[in-house]
Amino acid sequence: MSSTEVQTEFRRAIATVCLSGTLEDKLTAAAAAGFDGVEIFESDLLASPWSPKQVREHCADLGLSVDLYQPFRDFEAVAPAVLAANLRRAELKFDVMEQLGADTMLVCSSVSPDAVDDDDLAAEQLHTLAERAAARGLRIAYEALAWGRFVNSYEHSWRIVRRAAHPALGLCLDSFHILSRGSDPAAIRTIPGEKLFFLQLADAPRLEMDVLQWSRHHRLFPGQGAFDLTAFTGHVRAAGYDGPLSLEVFNDVFRQADPGPAAVDAMRSLLALEESLGTTTLPAAPALSGHAFTEIATAGAEVGQALAALGFAHVGQHRTKPVALWQQGEARILVNSSAAAEETASVAALGVESADPVTSADRAQRLLAPVLPRTHSAGEADLSAVAAPDGTSVFFCRTGPGDSWLDDFAAVAGKTVDAGVTGVDHVSLTQPFDHFDEAALFYRAVLGLEPDPVTEFAAPFGLVRSRTVSGGTVRIALDSALLRRGDWAPGVREPQHIAFTTADALASARAMRALGAPLLPIPGNYYDDLDARLAPPPDLLDALRAHSILYDRDEHGVLLHFFTEILGGRVFFEVLQRLDGYAGYGAVNAPVRMAAHRRSRLA
Repeated sequence: MSSTEVQTEFRRAIATVCLSGTLEDKLTAAAAAGFDGVEIFESDLLASPWSPKQVREHCADLGLSVDLYQPFRDFEAVAPAVLAANLRRAELKFDVMEQLGADTMLVCSSVSPDAVDDDDLAAEQLHTLAERAAARGLRIAYEALAWGRFVNSYEHSWRIVRRAAHPALGLCLDSFHILSRGSDPAAIRTIPGEKLFFLQLADAPRLEMDVLQWSRHHRLFPGQGAFDLTAFTGHVRAAGYDGPLSLEVFNDVFRQADPGPAAVDAMRSLLALEESLGTTTLPAAPALSGHAFTEIATAGAEVGQALAALGFAHVGQHRTKPVALWQQGEARILVNSSAAAEETASVAALGVESADPVTSADRAQRLLAPVLPRTHSAGEADLSAVAAPDGTSVFFCRTGPGDSWLDDFAAVAGKTVDAGVTGVDHVSLTQPFDHFDEAALFYRAVLGLEPDPVTEFAAPFGLVRSRTVSGGTVRIALDSALLRRGDWAPGVREPQHIAFTTADALASARAMRALGAPLLPIPGNYYDDLDARLAPPPDLLDALRAHSILYDRDEHGVLLHFFTEILGGRVFFEVLQRLDGYAGYGAVNAPVRMAAHRRSRLA
């Protein structure tokens, strides 16, 4: 087995509706991502210049099977004249299926005003449809839509299928339709496996909204939302289902994104799900013990000057590359000023401490993370790196005596002024909106980090969504603006920041201010409100106000944190102190900080 192969019990499929583009684009992307089959969504076929036979041939050339044709709507429990028209429609669709090479058609429970609430009639008419399908070697998979007019649960659809009693009629189970209604999927185990014709998987965030709108706009790939798809799929497996694991995700972002990366994201989600089920062999994610380094690429001097004013020392210079190592405590920042670096600063790479860097890199590759080619001179550390969805490089490394990336740096007698920084708390990377869910899945699956719940807050320029992934002492905060900012707003393209830890935020702020650090001023209104809301001790409140330190408190503890101005057009630093088990990130203060950054840039 090669390093990119995995063992699995299931074939993997994806509905064409998950991806953007024409049918031709979608099929190419699905095949390139490694899917075995596809569900052909009818609207994709209707818009294609290829005949069904040509689609079948093209799929065969790509190594894809056509596992399902869908959807066939509003069939059952209707008057005789409507039934006759529906059967004629079905026969014509059977013609299409034969040319496509698809042997199963998905029939959704009816939402038609022509339908009546009569299970016996629904079963009788579905039996008739199955009889006609069987005569042509085809099958009917009946699915309960969560918003079906009369049939909206899998239990109800199963009662009808069981009553119809035809071998060519079975169920299609869709995780969204079942879990969005809060149905207990455990009873799936009681359904005979031979009656489970197809399985469609979709995750979703927990939202309080109309289920139809929820379904059409907010589905996600497995592992990106709040549904327990491991337990759900486990019930289906226990019932004896042996068909493909297929993704059916309606999502406004995915349906506009480049289909190639979206299909890779989809495949990664299935691999991670299969790992949780124990059906895929992947190396376990090695433990991560901290941030080894964060690399900032910039052609300007502003970042280095700010680091010096924060008490960092220039302690090393790469032996062959224009990369400077700045350090204070256990916090290490690499400033890359190579010719390729732009004037605008950006976080180009994250180095994470791995208990087994080789295994970390192997896992990342098997989960389809793009491996980055690297050139290194003789005697330099051969570090493995992969690309995150936003293009950030992620390095797996060790720091310390012996075989360490630090050996690539020649020591520099840098000036040391201890300002109290002890290490890195987290790195915050603002994601393009169309990478937000993909990024969370990437860091969870590839690095083994656990995602926190998504939070949202109103910022000066729109709503911001935030989610942190963490494990051990590695924390990566992912932010995204729900809408692109207008041209009038400050031109900060997806700002990024590095948060340093300190044991005494007040002392660090005093020391850094004395060194001339470009600390961000916070308006007095904030401290007046802080006094009203949380009433910190008066002496502390005065000190916070004097040094522009922000404050938060929850049931666990207290956070003190302050920020620099934006450096190099995009990057800034945070210094924070966590007290008594505070585990959050001060999201309540983010709008104040963002408004302060805008004022400082305009000034």
